[in-house]
Amino acid sequence: MQLSAYETALLDGDAGAAKRLAMRIVVRMGEILGARELVEISSAHIDGCLYHGDGGVEFAERLVELGGEVAVPATLNVGALDLLNPSRVRAGDRRREMALRQMRAYQALGCAPTWTCAPYQAGHRPARGEHVAWGESNAVCFANSVLGARTNRYGDFMDICCAIAGRAPRTGLHLDEHRRATVVVDTGAIDHQLKRQDVFYPVLGTWLGATVDDRVAVVTGLPATVTEDQLKALGAAAASSGAVGLFHVEGVTPEAPDLSTALGGTAPRAVLSPTPEALRAARDTLSTTDAGRIDAVAVGSPHFSLQEFARLEALLPADSFAVPFYVCTGRSEYGRLETAGRLRRFEDAGIEIVVDTCVVVTPILPPKDGVLMTNSGKFAHYTPSNTGYGVVYGSLEDCVRSASHARVTRDESLWS
Repeated sequence: MQLSAYETALLDGDAGAAKRLAMRIVVRMGEILGARELVEISSAHIDGCLYHGDGGVEFAERLVELGGEVAVPATLNVGALDLLNPSRVRAGDRRREMALRQMRAYQALGCAPTWTCAPYQAGHRPARGEHVAWGESNAVCFANSVLGARTNRYGDFMDICCAIAGRAPRTGLHLDEHRRATVVVDTGAIDHQLKRQDVFYPVLGTWLGATVDDRVAVVTGLPATVTEDQLKALGAAAASSGAVGLFHVEGVTPEAPDLSTALGGTAPRAVLSPTPEALRAARDTLSTTDAGRIDAVAVGSPHFSLQEFARLEALLPADSFAVPFYVCTGRSEYGRLETAGRLRRFEDAGIEIVVDTCVVVTPILPPKDGVLMTNSGKFAHYTPSNTGYGVVYGSLEDCVRSASHARVTRDESLWS
């Protein structure tokens, strides 16, 4: 690997022990990935602040002991605690202590305490073409696809090392040739009315991830009115069901003003046309039970936006819900709701707003062998293995109606 004089100095320890350690890891990982040089990054999003075990705490605290400090603006992904409502988390004293130590260590390294899997909602929005080092699969997909920034999928430890070094290996999605679509996904056979509905996008993402894996696809035939929240949901599901780090939408996303540009002027290696039946089958994989009853509803993976809160508010029933209803969101959106005086409406409806974390990575759901309903493809993918709950997928409207009766109620008309 060819290093600049500045990078060599970091590796030699001229800027301190923490930067030396970070650079050693970045360079070694770059060599493993086949990179010939490093790229300067402008920001980072750190996924390593979520407690999975003591090793993560010890690594972060070691960086602090060595005098570590991020070289670029860095936001923090969810932690393992709801710091505004700590009693909501069902965890023992030691787990709470270690989770809090890990969160505090990353703040001591200079990271912003955003505690969200949707940093782009908290103002962290790198410009098109900027090289960044982001962790968290949906955030990576959003940065690459919707913002047009450039990042690979940086996992725990690597993300903070890139942030401290200010460098990442120049490989993968940092390179022009790896960002061009090789697969065309033609949605022309899908009903136009369905493609305008929020419920469609996690399903399309689930199908996309399972079908293209880590290839770059360009999706054609989606309406020009597709929203940022819909693209967020598409990318999150695609990254969960497969290894999608970048997708394009013709006429919508920044690197796909037209099909030819998205393909880099070359012919696609494959053209795929999902049928209504294929998407219905993908939708059905998001549910693991047909028991009919539900024990809880959870939405907000990725974290709920202000626009999604507005849609939920318009759907709230006059009567209270029959089961717990959780909405996971980031501090930025929570603060905006609070400032606007809108929190009371949700609290009066019995909705529990979870911040700093989510119900799938932190024990918040009631401790039972239950069924969770969600409108999130990502929640649907991770709920069974992470919580032990069965899962049912539906639209936000379905979730609200079902929560009122503790029974699954879904509108099947569009899917028919």
